[in-house]
Amino acid sequence: MPAAVKKLPARTMHFALPLALTFIMTFLVSGVATLRAIGFVDGMLSRWMESWIASWILAFPIMLFLMPVMRRLLARVIEQR
Repeated sequence: MPAAVKKLPARTMHFALPLALTFIMTFLVSGVATLRAIGFVDGMLSRWMESWIASWILAFPIMLFLMPVMRRLLARVIEQR
């Protein structure tokens, strides 16, 4: 039986969730935007990666700040269990 993988402590969720969400979302959205803007051309992949990293660098700190703010705002209008 394989050994269990040690999990990160719960306190890391406030950092890990926006990290993962912004990583995936900016990757996909920048890919779609780059493809629509320039199409399948030589250098498309490198331009996509440039666009992606610029998007992620902006999105991650914004998400770190906005997630708790949005949770508080939405808690005012969404019924809690």
